[in-house]
Amino acid sequence: MTLAGKNFLYDMRELKFVLKEWLDMDKIFSLPDYRDYYSREEIDPIIDTTYRICRDEISLINEDSDKIGAHFKDGKVITPDSFKKAYKTINDAGLGASNADREAEGHLPYTLVQANYEILSHAGLAFTGFWGLNSGAISLIQQHGSELIKQKFLPKMCEGQWAGTMNLTEPGAGTDVGANITKAFATDEPGIYKIKGNKLFITAGDHDLCENFIHLVLARTEGARPGTAGLSLFVVPKYWVNDDGSLGEFNDVITTGIEEKMGQHGSPTCSLTYGENDNCRGYIIGDPPDESGKGQGIAQMFVMMNEERLNTGIQGLAAASQAFNLAREYAKIRVQGTKFTDPKGPKVRIVEHEDVRRMLMLQKSCIEAIRALILKSCYYLDLSHDSEDPAEREFADGMFQISNPMCKAYATDMAWPLIAEAIQVHGGYGYVSEYQVEQAARDVKICSIWEGTNFIQSLDLVGRKFSMNKGKVFRNWLDDIAAFIESNETEKDFEIEFKILKDAFQEYEGIIGQLQNYMQEGKAQMMPLFSTRILHASSMLYCSRLIMDQGLLANKQLNEIGERHPDAKFYKGKIASARFYIKNVLPEIFVIRKVFEIGDTSAIDIDEESLG
Repeated sequence: MTLAGKNFLYDMRELKFVLKEWLDMDKIFSLPDYRDYYSREEIDPIIDTTYRICRDEISLINEDSDKIGAHFKDGKVITPDSFKKAYKTINDAGLGASNADREAEGHLPYTLVQANYEILSHAGLAFTGFWGLNSGAISLIQQHGSELIKQKFLPKMCEGQWAGTMNLTEPGAGTDVGANITKAFATDEPGIYKIKGNKLFITAGDHDLCENFIHLVLARTEGARPGTAGLSLFVVPKYWVNDDGSLGEFNDVITTGIEEKMGQHGSPTCSLTYGENDNCRGYIIGDPPDESGKGQGIAQMFVMMNEERLNTGIQGLAAASQAFNLAREYAKIRVQGTKFTDPKGPKVRIVEHEDVRRMLMLQKSCIEAIRALILKSCYYLDLSHDSEDPAEREFADGMFQISNPMCKAYATDMAWPLIAEAIQVHGGYGYVSEYQVEQAARDVKICSIWEGTNFIQSLDLVGRKFSMNKGKVFRNWLDDIAAFIESNETEKDFEIEFKILKDAFQEYEGIIGQLQNYMQEGKAQMMPLFSTRILHASSMLYCSRLIMDQGLLANKQLNEIGERHPDAKFYKGKIASARFYIKNVLPEIFVIRKVFEIGDTSAIDIDEESLG
């Protein structure tokens, strides 16, 4: 057996544990939007179908994605030939943009949509961008678009014939979206503006898999105020769409090039020019800026951005999971060295070495914790949309609002070092392209940069989410963790783990108290200096709460089925993941608390010339 080829290794048992045993999907399926269409029995057919498509078709194009990639020739973006069939397969199976149509009868709960998206991302990280962004664009138009815009663009976007894109970034304005200078000029036609400007780093902004591109473009109308508050959002098709839905004339949206990147070669990252010939038009979404020059664009765009942040977190999870599965299987067959405790004994597989086992358990526990974080957040998102109880919707929305920055930032921050561990397990083979694990590292790095760099996510959490509704939302989140600890701290099989978790919770409250002290002392610079570390502490605490919940359930299941049952080893693995994460990852909170108390400011005090 060799793992030098391209492989699709995905643990469906773990995903089914999350969906069928841990999350209360019966509660979701009982809601009006789903009760006539789904039940727990439908979970297997849905995700098993996705798994088979990914194993038999999508994973097979991953090598083309990396080695051939997308090319720019004569003003056109050309994808590998194998992409065409794969893209059609995805759409025909209902796994593409149609998943985003939350107004369609029988639409899937978002929790299942994202479970499918993880499997798809696992099969080909670069390929998922072709419909992931389209899904976000569909959601935005459904929530904020006029009936004209919906009727004109949504049908073919949902079918995957047309693709939606997100156009924020400009050459002089990256994360600082408020510095955008793309202009929109009113025309004599109501709601239609001429667009003029440049955008870059537009993922899947042009390619040969779709016949039209529906760009969602942030631009500034005449008289709009500066900064993000003055931005409006426009639907700008590459080809104008006639009243009967047919394609009209070219809309003066020119693709000027694609980026050469370290990874995700199959996903074109485009530079676009709008109105080079003064003939680019777009529909404004919502109303133009008010008398004070305040526009609605950035608030509207956050519908898409929040969805894409979840998608990006899923991609980070999928890449780390793929790398772990490859490392685990490699460790089981690679024979090298003798046991430390038996130096004169026989050569053994590296999975028997202590430090390799540590590296594998670090990956396994973190990946399962991050998966719990993301899918629990999706579960709350479903409740916030579809519950019939207003109080439950409000609570669920608050829990999602707190966890969404963690889903994006913690998942993608952790993916990079976790994949590094997987490469380390492979030794020298992990560094060569013959083995797939090195591609995972190259492909995943963009995920911590996409959709607002992870520092922006930390500011969103610490600077905005903590104070939502006068702190009530954050307090609810803390109370959930505290109640979980109180209800289970005497569990006889996990007393040590819950003691660590309880101590970590107290340390975390100390971090929050220290933050408040700094702010009261006028040391506002301490928030951005430590916000990333506070996000990581928040994520580790919540992941610990969730993975311990899974550990308790796995222990209960194991006690019921006994040691000889085929699932016994799986449940033992879940228990081990919970123990390892609590005892090896969570204690980082104690370090963060101490460092925050020390309050070192040398990073910002040092003269920039002294940086070297």
